[in-house]
Amino acid sequence: MTANPNRKTPVTLLGLGAMGTALARAWLAAGHPLTVWNRTPARAEALAAEGAKVADSAAGAVAASTLVVVCLLDDASVETALDGVGLTGKDLVNLTTTTPAQARARATWAEERGARYLDGGIMAVPPMVGIPEAGGYVFYSGSRELFELHRESLAVPVGTAYVGEDAGFAALHDVALLSAMYGMFAGAAHAFALIRREDIDPVAFAPLLGNWIKAMAGSSIEQTARQLRNGDYTTDVVSDLAMQVAGTPTFLSTAEEQGVSPELIAPYFALMRRRLDVGSGKEDLTGLVDLLVRKD
Repeated sequence: MTANPNRKTPVTLLGLGAMGTALARAWLAAGHPLTVWNRTPARAEALAAEGAKVADSAAGAVAASTLVVVCLLDDASVETALDGVGLTGKDLVNLTTTTPAQARARATWAEERGARYLDGGIMAVPPMVGIPEAGGYVFYSGSRELFELHRESLAVPVGTAYVGEDAGFAALHDVALLSAMYGMFAGAAHAFALIRREDIDPVAFAPLLGNWIKAMAGSSIEQTARQLRNGDYTTDVVSDLAMQVAGTPTFLSTAEEQGVSPELIAPYFALMRRRLDVGSGKEDLTGLVDLLVRKD
């Protein structure tokens, strides 16, 4: 008897929050045999009607498939769900949001229990899952062999991006990108606050703001990366640090005039002034990265 090359890899999924449910539906739609478990069983009812097998325990779900995907609230939830569960011979893919240190510790924990381990950082929201053109993907790190083995199955819900053997790298990439996102949201919030009391339509203002951020971000991010790699922060500088620091009082005064708290931008301006005190006024803003990295 020969194996059916068209048979899809069975998947076990632990965790049926909004993201877990979206992942489950994508695997079901692609024809993967799917076993699911959730601490609150009622969340599995709709998926059962769509073809998923519902396990009555995490241990039962894990036993059903070699490929076990975990998408729970946090690292402590993973510990609780898998406490005492046999993992020998399992391929454990953890899509739970954690810190890099937690991911590395969880990789060691899994390997000590006889499992191979991949950590994942999801760069998507549930409505993007199962829609390739939406652009969602997952960072993966850990065993490259394991990633390659399951790449096709893992790519069903969203795209994949392998970032290294270090199990903590997926979480690190995830949090780094999301941190940049929140910084962008902070700047946008301050901009909207400045116009809030004026006769300016925020809907008309939005594309101006969005296009400006997009134009500035692309070239600036790439230049920062090049300067960090070559160590020269004065290469191809358009607006140097001294000039930008000199302009910050205008931004702070405008905030005061508009009755807007400067708490979102003042810390960044303070960092710029600190760098000017210890660096060169001819630098780009790249030196701020070094100020943020603690020396201890």
